[in-house]
Amino acid sequence: MGSYALGLDNGGTVSKAALFDLKGREIVVASRQTPVLAPRPGYAERDMDDLWKSNCECIREVLEESGIAPGEIVGVAVTGHGKGLYAWGKDEKPACNGVVSTDNRAWQYPERWKRDGTAARLYPQLCQQLIPSQQASLLAWFKDNRPDVYKNIKYAFPVKDYIRFRLTGEAWSEATDISGSGLMDVRNARFDKGLLEGLGIGEAYDMLAPLRYSSDQCGKVTEEAARLTGLKVGTPVAGGMFDIDACAIAMDITSPEQLCTITGTWSINEFISKTPITGTKIAMNSLYAIPGYYLLEECSATSAGNLDWFIENCMGEGSCAGQRKPYAEINRMVAEIDPSDCDVYYLPFLYGSNAHPLAKGSFVGLTSYHTKAHMLRAIYEGVAYSTKSHIEKLLSARPAPKAIRMAGGAVNSPEWVQIFADVLGFPIETVEGVKELGAMGCAMAATVTAGVYANYTEAAKAMVRVNKPVMPDMDRNRIYQQKYGKYCAVRDALDTVWDKFVV
Repeated sequence: MGSYALGLDNGGTVSKAALFDLKGREIVVASRQTPVLAPRPGYAERDMDDLWKSNCECIREVLEESGIAPGEIVGVAVTGHGKGLYAWGKDEKPACNGVVSTDNRAWQYPERWKRDGTAARLYPQLCQQLIPSQQASLLAWFKDNRPDVYKNIKYAFPVKDYIRFRLTGEAWSEATDISGSGLMDVRNARFDKGLLEGLGIGEAYDMLAPLRYSSDQCGKVTEEAARLTGLKVGTPVAGGMFDIDACAIAMDITSPEQLCTITGTWSINEFISKTPITGTKIAMNSLYAIPGYYLLEECSATSAGNLDWFIENCMGEGSCAGQRKPYAEINRMVAEIDPSDCDVYYLPFLYGSNAHPLAKGSFVGLTSYHTKAHMLRAIYEGVAYSTKSHIEKLLSARPAPKAIRMAGGAVNSPEWVQIFADVLGFPIETVEGVKELGAMGCAMAATVTAGVYANYTEAAKAMVRVNKPVMPDMDRNRIYQQKYGKYCAVRDALDTVWDKFVV
């Protein structure tokens, strides 16, 4: 048996391949950026063939840089952003551009289903609130607006199921992803044509590939994929999982007592339960990577991606603009401003909102006195406040955890992690030595599929190491409690005007 596992992670803009040994050590990482296309306001798309090419290049680079023989890899698994739509056509080509999870073109459909009672009627089966970027909403949009595309769809894939399809030639719907799509009877873990007919997309039943779970073997690397990637023909490919599950698995979220937050483009906040929890403030129940568990999720595209946008567009020549993660300089600027002295508030709604479907990113309270340092601190705090609003909903349905485990871009900044601890009022734990947690979760799935470990609990014991927690400063927590109240007041007041922004 080989000594390594390969994980592929396809986020909203970047594709990565990461090689791990069987103790969880990250060996080599390669990445490629696939341009996000915005042909109209609210659209976010990617060329599906370019995306597959990017994955192939990443795999080949990892193999070349590591010097590992392809036969040493016990298995491969794929993760990716949830929601969105990567449709494969009946003509055996992509049916259209892939639709990314930050796309908002279908915003009217969840609103309509809420108004006409459809969402409430189907909620006992869906166990989740419908949102614009889910496959259910997007398929409804394509049916009404691009019937030529809709009629040609053979498979309605999430991104990682599409990449796995290109690796293996086999079409499967993996449970963690498809159960967050609005297309599945989540309570009973099955597809239901009647549910889809209730959404007006009964035809989509025939677009759903058969169901599999994250550590099930879902094919082997084909000769064509081996030629393009350098992998060995016949290498087992696991089902893989939605990236929020992959990060949770890589953080050893294996019991209901734990709670985690993931800070990427999306703010993902979650815990697991033996049963779905409905009739609460929690927006989303889906099937977890560990069979027998549901994942309770509160999420929105309101996290660390806001900082990336500010760096790219507002930092200016001669500063840290153009650096991918210039945290040292930004942390220095943020540390210059005490939280009690920063009266600027930032709504982190550049890519989406957890308040109003049309809300926009906004700075409130700026004057000529304020500097970029104030604005950067407001971004750090605003992202933490948005996360707090999600976690409050989760805690309305469960006891408080002893600590919150955290992953994603913000963990690269000790100052930002400390702000999260101070705002949330909980110790924050991070995972030692691994930057690509989503890819690591996939690598863990591959080890279980290959029989290296019996299950995820055993894999986590061997592969995951947790750092010493960052403790909250409770004096600052009291300051942040007052500031969070002001943030909520600003957010709620602006909810009354966003409808006027409709073009």
